[in-house]
Amino acid sequence: MPVTDITKDVDTRTITITASFAAPVERVWALYADPRQLERVWGPPTYPATFVDHALSVGSRTTYYMTGPTGDKHAGWWQITAVDEPRSFAFDDGFADMDFNAAPGMPVSRNIYTFEAEGQGTRATYVSTYESADDLQKVLDMGVEEGSRLAINQIDELLAAEA
Repeated sequence: MPVTDITKDVDTRTITITASFAAPVERVWALYADPRQLERVWGPPTYPATFVDHALSVGSRTTYYMTGPTGDKHAGWWQITAVDEPRSFAFDDGFADMDFNAAPGMPVSRNIYTFEAEGQGTRATYVSTYESADDLQKVLDMGVEEGSRLAINQIDELLAAEA
């Protein structure tokens, strides 16, 4: 499985996920840059994503929703804050209503996704930082650790299928 480590640090209000993929950095980057590929791996298998707007360019806003097994929908947004293609990108990530307005009172994370060559493959590091320890705990209670593991562990299969 791609996920090799998940570390939670209440003091720094972070979740850091490390994963290894059997594909070069440029291929992993392409997955995150293409909304049709990204929606196949963003979210756990039982909550597939649909990306409405997505571009990896500074200042752009990504909008998406995930559909649960009973048809329930959960929306979110990203605000892209930095791009260093194909090595990294940064974005703020938040919950939204179905019109993609930020959901009041819900945590927003600041994220940095980094991709480094590791032999013939890629080592990905995903760091999410929250405003407070309470915000971090809220998303942990919502299952972000297991959901992220399930989502990221889908990536190798997609990369292998398109190799």
